[in-house]
Amino acid sequence: MNEKGCIKCGSTDAGQKDVAMTGTGLSKMFDIQNNQFTVVYCRRCGYSEFYNKEASAGSNILDFFFGG
Repeated sequence: MNEKGCIKCGSTDAGQKDVAMTGTGLSKMFDIQNNQFTVVYCRRCGYSEFYNKEASAGSNILDFFFGG
C-alpha cells in the first residue's frame, strides 16, 4: 500500500503554519523567540508535526508529513 495521508487518520487535508518559540535559560527569561518551526497539521484529527524551519527550507514538508 503506497497511499499517502495522515498517519493517524489517513486524511490528505493538511495545513501548515510558521511558529516561533523560546528556548531555555536567558532566551526564555527575556522571551526571545529564536527557534523557528513550521508546523504541519491534519485538519481532520489535529495530528501535528514540527519541522525546524532552517532544516526544512527548500524542501516540501507536506511530503514529509504524508510519508513521501
